[in-house]
Amino acid sequence: MRVNQTITCKDFPCKDVRHECFTIPGIDIDPRQITIMMIAECASQQTQDDFYAGEAALFAQTTLLAFQDAGVPVSSIQDILARGIYLTTAVKCAKTAYGIENATVQACSHLLEQEIALFPNIKAYLLMGDVAIKAVNSIAKRNREARPVPAGSTYKIRGGEFRFRGARVFPSYLQAGPSFGIEKSKRKMIAEDIRAALQL
Repeated sequence: MRVNQTITCKDFPCKDVRHECFTIPGIDIDPRQITIMMIAECASQQTQDDFYAGEAALFAQTTLLAFQDAGVPVSSIQDILARGIYLTTAVKCAKTAYGIENATVQACSHLLEQEIALFPNIKAYLLMGDVAIKAVNSIAKRNREARPVPAGSTYKIRGGEFRFRGARVFPSYLQAGPSFGIEKSKRKMIAEDIRAALQL
């Protein structure tokens, strides 16, 4: 299955993102083999920097570093996929400013919900940053489900036991892009969250 052949945005309603950077993973995978979904913030500013764009891609490099910090012996995104971990973003276009408007997160959460539905065996969601957390909470609210992640700073709620549609939810920090590595304390917490998800 190729996810990008199943899901697309029809009308591109969001005004604070770069539509020309619209990206949904086009890798060929067996969705039944995926047990962990790692959801980052948004597509990269350059399509050649997305998760599956090759080993030189920025998102690939920083994500591999995050897994290596967690003690996971990986050297390629394919190694991560082989462990049953699928990488995607909450917002499918690149952002135009530091933040992303709530309306954009809510609109794009419809695509993320379709994407989540493709994977029947998910045991854990790694929500990498506030945008990913907001997107999954938005999906739950729209479907009148319990809020997966409570309000509060990630630092305070990390370590709690949260669930979304039967799977564990790990609220964490953004691991994809140039900001990863700036704060060593956040890198340590990301590594802890990855290890906890893999232990499931």
